[in-house]
Amino acid sequence: MGFTLIDAIVIILYLIAVAVFGIWSAGTQKSTTDYFLGGRAMPWWAILFSVVATETSTLTFISIPAVAYGGNLTFLQLTFGYIIGRIIVAIWFLPAYVQGELTTAYQYLEQRFGPGMRKAASSTFIITRLLADGVRLFATAIPLAIIFRFAGVFDGWGDGGIYLLAISVISVITLIYTFLGGIKAVIWMDVVQMVVYIGGALFALFLLFGKLPVSIPEAFSSLSEAGKFTLFNWGFDLSWSAFLADPYVFWVAMFGGAVFSIASHGTDQLIVQRLLATGNLRSSQKALIWSGIVASLQFGLFLFIGLILYVFYAGASPSEIGLATTDEIFARFIVDHMPVGVAGLIVASLFAAAMSSLSSSLNALASSTTYDLIKPMSKAVWDDARELWISRMVTIGWGVILTGSAFLFTWLQLSGDDRPAIVELGLGIASYTYGGLLGIFLLGRIFSKPDKTDAMIGFFSGLIALLFMVEGPLQEFFPGEPLTIAWPLYTFAGGLIVIIVANISYYIRKQLS
Repeated sequence: MGFTLIDAIVIILYLIAVAVFGIWSAGTQKSTTDYFLGGRAMPWWAILFSVVATETSTLTFISIPAVAYGGNLTFLQLTFGYIIGRIIVAIWFLPAYVQGELTTAYQYLEQRFGPGMRKAASSTFIITRLLADGVRLFATAIPLAIIFRFAGVFDGWGDGGIYLLAISVISVITLIYTFLGGIKAVIWMDVVQMVVYIGGALFALFLLFGKLPVSIPEAFSSLSEAGKFTLFNWGFDLSWSAFLADPYVFWVAMFGGAVFSIASHGTDQLIVQRLLATGNLRSSQKALIWSGIVASLQFGLFLFIGLILYVFYAGASPSEIGLATTDEIFARFIVDHMPVGVAGLIVASLFAAAMSSLSSSLNALASSTTYDLIKPMSKAVWDDARELWISRMVTIGWGVILTGSAFLFTWLQLSGDDRPAIVELGLGIASYTYGGLLGIFLLGRIFSKPDKTDAMIGFFSGLIALLFMVEGPLQEFFPGEPLTIAWPLYTFAGGLIVIIVANISYYIRKQLS
C-alpha cells in the first residue's frame, strides 16, 4: 500500500511523544544515585522489560523472521541457554552486587583485585560499547533504509543520506531524554518502547493470518512437511569437529548460550546497572530470570512471523520476490501490505527498538566513565550537584562520540572493499571481550590465592589470545589458524584462558619468591 503522509505524521508524533514522556517520567534528578540507579527504587517488572528492550535492536525485529523463513526454529535453542545463564547470575553474581551496594559491576573487581583491575575492566567495557554500539547504531538504519527504499521515500538522498538521517534522529531524541532523565527515563521509555514494537509485531502477525492464501490448518501442515517446526538439532550424526563448529547443535547452543549470558548479564555494566536500580536482591533476581523467559518468548514471536511469511510468499526465494537477501522479507511485507498509518507505526517500532538500545548504552557508558574512571582519578571532593552535572556532561560526550562512530561505520560500509571486515569487527567485538571479563569475575569469585598481578596477567592474556584464535577480520593478520569452534563457545574459551593463566602466574611467582 506504500508509505503515505499519514505514516510520516505517525512517526513524527511518536518521536515527539517519546521525548516528552521520557523527560516527564523521570521526575527531578538530585544526585547520581537518582541519575544512574533510579534512587535504587525501580520496580522489578520495569527492569525486566528494560533488560529485554535493551537487548533488542531493529535488526532483531527485521532479521529474526528471516532466520525462520530461510531455516527453522533451532535458533531458539540458544535462548534456552540464555535462561540458564541468567539463573546462574541471579544466584551467584547478584548477591555480591546488590548487598555490596555497588554502583558499577567493576567496583567488585576493585574490592577483590584493587583499583587497577577495576579501571582495566571498565576501559574494556567502554571500548567494547564504543565499537559495538557504533556499528549497532549504524545497523539500526539498515532496515529503515530498506523500508524507505521499497516505499520510494527519500529517493534523491541515496542510501548514505537515509542512514545519516535515521542515525541523527535516533541519536538526538534519545540523547534529550537520557540527558535530562537518566536511568529512570531510560527504563520507563524501554517499557513503553517494548510495548510499541511488540504491539507492532503482533499486529503484523494478525494481518498476515488474514492474508494467507490457504487456511491456517493447511498452513501449519505445509510448514510441518517442510521441516520448519524443527526445534532441536541433537547433532549425533556429526563428527566431533563438526559438532563443536555448529552453533545450532543443541548441546553447543545450550552451553555456549548459558556462558555468553553469564558474561553479558553478569559482567556487562549495560545490564548490571539496571539490576542495581531495584536496590533489592530478590527484585533484581526476579527481573533477571524473567527477562530470560520473556526474551525467549519474544524470539519465538519473531521466528513465528518468519514461518507465516514463508507460507504467505509460498517459500519463494529472495530473488523471486525482487529482494537482495532473505533479511528484507519482513520489510517488503510491511511496505506492501500494511494499512495506511500502520506502516508508520511499524517504522516507529523500529525507532523504538533502536532508541531503547542506544539510551541504555549512553547511561551505562556515562556511569562507568564517571564512577570507574573520572571520580577515582579526581582529587576534588564532589557534592551531589557537581557529580550530577559532570555525569550529564559525560552523557552528552558519549552521545556525540557514538553518533560519530555510527557515521564513521556508515562511511566505511558504503565506501567499498573494507565493508565486510569493518562491520564484522564491530559486531563481533563481544566475542573478543566477554571471555576476558567473565574469566576475571570468575577468578575473583572462585579462586582466593591469585592477587592483582596474577589477575592482570590472566585478563590481558585472555583478551590477546582471542585475537589470535577467534575467526574474524583481525585473525588474518596473526599467525596460526582460528578456533574451529562455534561462536557461542568463544566466551568460554576466553574465560578459561584467563583463569588458567592467572593461576599459573600465581604458582610461578610463588616459586620464585
